[in-house]
Amino acid sequence: MTAASLSGLLTACSSSSDGGGDDAPATVRAAFAGGGSSETLNYFVGPTALDFVRARLVHAPLGTIDAAQPDGVSYGILESIEISDDLKSYTLRLRDSVTFTDGSPVTAADLLHSLRAPDELEGLPFTRLVGRNFDLSAARKLDRRTLRLPTAQPIADGRLLLCQSMLVIKDGTTEFTPSTPSCGPFLIDTFEPGQQTVLRRNPDYFGDEAHLDEIHLLSMGEAAARVNALKEGQADFVSGVSPFEARSLAKDRRFTVGAGEPPYVSNLRFEMNLSHAPFKDERVRRAFRLAVDRQAIVDTVYYGRAELGNDVPAIGFPGYAKSLDQRTHDPEKAKALLREAGHEGMAIELTAGPELTGMVETATLIVEDLRAIGVKARLKELPAGQLFADYGAYQRLPFAAGYNPPAPFEANHTPGSFPDVDKLLATARSALSESDREAASHQAQHLLWKKGNQIIPVFVPTLDAHTDRLSGVRSLQFPDLSAAEITSA
Repeated sequence: MTAASLSGLLTACSSSSDGGGDDAPATVRAAFAGGGSSETLNYFVGPTALDFVRARLVHAPLGTIDAAQPDGVSYGILESIEISDDLKSYTLRLRDSVTFTDGSPVTAADLLHSLRAPDELEGLPFTRLVGRNFDLSAARKLDRRTLRLPTAQPIADGRLLLCQSMLVIKDGTTEFTPSTPSCGPFLIDTFEPGQQTVLRRNPDYFGDEAHLDEIHLLSMGEAAARVNALKEGQADFVSGVSPFEARSLAKDRRFTVGAGEPPYVSNLRFEMNLSHAPFKDERVRRAFRLAVDRQAIVDTVYYGRAELGNDVPAIGFPGYAKSLDQRTHDPEKAKALLREAGHEGMAIELTAGPELTGMVETATLIVEDLRAIGVKARLKELPAGQLFADYGAYQRLPFAAGYNPPAPFEANHTPGSFPDVDKLLATARSALSESDREAASHQAQHLLWKKGNQIIPVFVPTLDAHTDRLSGVRSLQFPDLSAAEITSA
């Protein structure tokens, strides 16, 4: 987005949300790092936080991960999820009298289509976890509101999978446009890829009535542009604020800075592709991990607003292995391991982009740390929205940055790289005893800590800032604006 087009967009948006007059709509303008002109309403393939924030406002979620609840989730369009004693089937029951915007009722057929759609529409991997864990071809509709799902193998954590990112769409939906029937708290009024999405309150939403009449989601790739929009009164809420800007904004009484706390923090990871010859050697992977000065990243990139990482995911969730020794910065040991492996002086390119706060800055420090142990490392920085744009190409990169939104480890582990870890994770998810599941999970995490191919130096909270007139934004896996309120200026 050019400076001229951004200025015009913000000017156009400002007239409907300046609080002028009793009849003015209650409108919030929220800025996120979008995907540019390639943005799509198909959230199965949209790789940015904006894609899921927008989709969750339009399509009702099954629920949300909530570690404080007995089931580990808070239910949304679902009334309940019951698990059989043998962990081989799940029964999902919809709330009664929920309708789509075209007036048709939400039924078990719609729910089943919603669960199958990520695979049928070739969604990104994180959208396809349900299809990997449940036998959707054998699912059975018990009645209009009830669906029974057999598992692919016994699992105890299916509620977390079902409520992590699954939204309800109408049976038969394969394309997403502003007029696609939906059942969330807001409707799409207009959609301009790479510019903005205007949402209007859904008067027939089944849940608590939204306080806002409109939400304008602004797509801004640069963090500085988002912060400037907030300072200049052209945005009420901005996501993905840099820690440096957060310190400045926190001193200004006009604004409030919010940060997620564990478990609502993302793990920033740097993946060593096992198909790249040097990374097949466990000693090289250990050397790369020991080369990284994690505390320096926390202090200099995040100004203390991040959690120290230890190369295993899901800090803050009940299954996180707190007993693991914290990996330290040991460049001399890293050099010795590279010499021993015969890869002293190896060359590597680290690919990163501004997809998460501090990702590029952290990648820069990691490149410097690797050079300090003799690796000929260099950074390839991609523009915003491009790192995951071609996901197949991304997966083939030898060394690449990435991140995972807040989510439990066990249900989100990708099998295939380490069979002994996979075997333990199967036990961690299927054992009838909670203590047996936890023990297996901790063993799996220990093995990944020892020989895994991911560097997880920090867990990053989503840093958001908003005008002091705005309240009710919830920090979950992504910012949730559905219950937000704003007062007149």
